[in-house]
Amino acid sequence: MEEEITEVAEEAVPEKAEAGEEKKVSEGTKVSARPEESQIQDEEIFVLPGDFVGTTEEFAPGPGTYLSSGEIYSTATGKVSVDRKARVVSVVPTTSVPPVIKEGDIVVGAIVNVRESMALVELAAIKGAGEREMQKYGAAAIHVSNVKNAYVKDISREFALFDIVKARVINTQNMRLTTSDDSLGVMKAVCSNCKAVLVKENNNLKCPSCGRKETRKMSSDYGTGIV
Repeated sequence: MEEEITEVAEEAVPEKAEAGEEKKVSEGTKVSARPEESQIQDEEIFVLPGDFVGTTEEFAPGPGTYLSSGEIYSTATGKVSVDRKARVVSVVPTTSVPPVIKEGDIVVGAIVNVRESMALVELAAIKGAGEREMQKYGAAAIHVSNVKNAYVKDISREFALFDIVKARVINTQNMRLTTSDDSLGVMKAVCSNCKAVLVKENNNLKCPSCGRKETRKMSSDYGTGIV
């Protein structure tokens, strides 16, 4: 029995690569959730969403990854790619599911934080990608300069918590969005007083429940449900 276990264990260990050869894991083969960092640097590892791909001591997180407690994990199914010069680790998707966000894409998400100079959006969908689950990118930012084609003195008058917004991606490395076009902006908003859905009234929003009036940077199709 011990001999059989030893044989199985030996079969599970990949053979060492000959000098000068690049060692690869065949596509479709899942590797250990925590490969050695030396492996990550020297091999093209196949990973699934949630797999460990490195630490911030060795790399900076690139596209297709996310950071958690100093460790870098994959957000996609694909192969690890290391930029040794820049010390950046990324994951290159090998499947179109989930879809990958590109500059110029129209995305939909919910406002999760409003700061002095920006609003943070938790992305939920990409327009044109159907109902496929998208990669998890964390919160994207709409800077005050990208809210609309006019001066914005107070961003809290343009966005509020739980607003559903439609925006265009202008930078994928820092996940920056813009709502400056007329077709972009808040699609749905709730009253900050009673949480009822606000209805459009001229260029403002009004709560049908308590009568409170609020302002937003609305999309031209606010309240229609059209994404």
